Formats: sequence, structure tokens, C-alpha cells
Amino acid sequence: MKAITGFTGLLAASLLLASAAAAQNYPTRTIRLVVHSSPGGSSDILGRMVAQKLTESLGQQVVVENRAGASGIIGVEVAVKAPPDGYTLLISQTSLAINPSMFRKLPYDALRDLAPITQIVDGPNVMVVHPSVPARSVKQLIVLAKAKPDSLVIGSPGQGTSPHLSAELFNAMAGVKMVQVQYKGAGMALVGLISGEIGVMLPTTPTAMSSIKAKRIIPLGVTTAKRVGALPDVPTIAEAGLPGYESTQWFGILAPAGTPRPIIERLNQEIVRIMHGYRERLSGEGMEVVAGTPEAFAAHIRMETEKWAKVIKAMGLKPE
Repeated sequence: MKAITGFTGLLAASLLLASAAAAQNYPTRTIRLVVHSSPGGSSDILGRMVAQKLTESLGQQVVVENRAGASGIIGVEVAVKAPPDGYTLLISQTSLAINPSMFRKLPYDALRDLAPITQIVDGPNVMVVHPSVPARSVKQLIVLAKAKPDSLVIGSPGQGTSPHLSAELFNAMAGVKMVQVQYKGAGMALVGLISGEIGVMLPTTPTAMSSIKAKRIIPLGVTTAKRVGALPDVPTIAEAGLPGYESTQWFGILAPAGTPRPIIERLNQEIVRIMHGYRERLSGEGMEVVAGTPEAFAAHIRMETEKWAKVIKAMGLKPE
């Protein structure tokens, strides 16, 4: 028994040393950052910002790989099935915590199969309309939606995404029914809005900001409890006509479960530093840099998963 115990301890020590050695030499080749949405959305924008600076700090190319579709499920599955060696990373968002309650069967368990590195930002969605929609306030939009049921079409990046749930929450609280159309990513949904294919959308502020400034779309309200510095003249949806409404979206970086702890810690240090460097720029787009520990991000994902499960049940939404 003592011999077995001694062997087990020796094996554990050897694995620990090997892990530390791998982390010390890490990285020695290209790293891919999986983005589970199409180009143009906030995940893609943030992912490319992180990848650029991480390439500089690590001395190895960090390549963004877009794997859009199925409400982010495709991209997450790619990441969880990758070797846990630090050479595949994932940028994910609120849908990671929403999807367990929106889909009966997922090909992964996010809490079990992913290793959080750090939450990077937290921020609002913004309700925007195409100029052809005859509403210039949240109150006017609610009146219009009630007067013409099913006439307004609202787009989202897919089932279970934050814009989708934010829209469903708006419908439920306002007592209206805007028809949902789902795209393969926020960028494609925004194109649909700008072209007039849809009339309403609730994208994140970085996704919408340039189109708002160009007056191609019109902001009616932000989803957070307080106004956003980047859009000081845009009221919250709660103060603009729907008291009590609030919804936020977060983004973070993760790795496959089993990735050596020293690599997780190295990536955490680098990404936290990078995000602090982007603080002013992102604040100008309505995003708040979080950049905390892996443990804090893991706790946040668990809390968000529980919160959205309750919200989805209360709204009467049925999983697919």
C-alpha cells in the first residue's frame, strides 16, 4: 500500500513539474481564439482587440477563428473538444449562461468543460430602430407595437443570445409582441437592420455605435439601470417608458477544462493587463472593463446561469 501511495505521489509531482515546464515555455506556436459569432459583432470586435495585443505580448501569433451558428453552440463545442494545452482559447458571452435553459440538450457542460481565464467587459445593449420605423422613443414604440400586433420585426444573433432574451423581456414587460428573426451573429443582424429587412434590434453598444453616429439607425434606450457615458442623451429603457427593465451583457475568455493552471494564470495576467489598456477606449463605446481573476469569472458564470434559468422560467419560454 505504501509503495502504491508513494508511486501515486511521485506521479502527481511529475505531472505538476511537467505542467510547470510547459507553462514556462508557453507559447511556442500559433494560438487560435475561437469566436462563436460572425464578424462584426461585439465578440468578434473584442476578440480581435485581445488577439492583437496578446500576439505582441506572447511573441506568437493569436489568430481569430469565427465559428458562428446555433446560438454560439458550434463555437463553444469546437473549444471544449480542443486539446487543453493553451493553444485554443474561446471568447464567450452571456449566451454561455443562457443556453443551458434555452436548449434541452447541449453537446457540452460549460461549467464542467471550460476553464475561465477572465471576464473582460460588462456592458449594455441598446434598443435601436431603422429610420423608417415611426417611433422615436420607447413609449412610442410600445404604442406602435400594441396598435399593430406582429407588424414590427426585431432581429437577434440567435436563440438564447442576450439580444434575444433582452427582446423577449421587453415584449413580456411591455405586453407587446414583436416578431423575432434570428441571424447567424450580431453583425449579420445589424446589416439586416440597416437595410430595413428588420425594424428593431438590441445589439451591444460597440456593435451599434458607428451606425448610430452615422445616423443609419436610431437609438431609443439602453438596457442598463443607468445611462451610458458613450450615449449620454439616450435614456435607459426603464426611464424611457418601461419601469423596472434591465438587462446587461458580459464577455470573457476561457480555455478547455484541464488546461494547466500555470498557463491559465499566465494568460490571465496578460489579458487583464491588455484590458486595462483598453479601458478608456471601451468606456467610449459603453463598455466597462472588468478583468478579474479566473475564480471571479467562474463564480460569475455560475451566478448568471442560475439567474437566467429563473428569468426564462418566469417568462414562460420553452427550451428547444
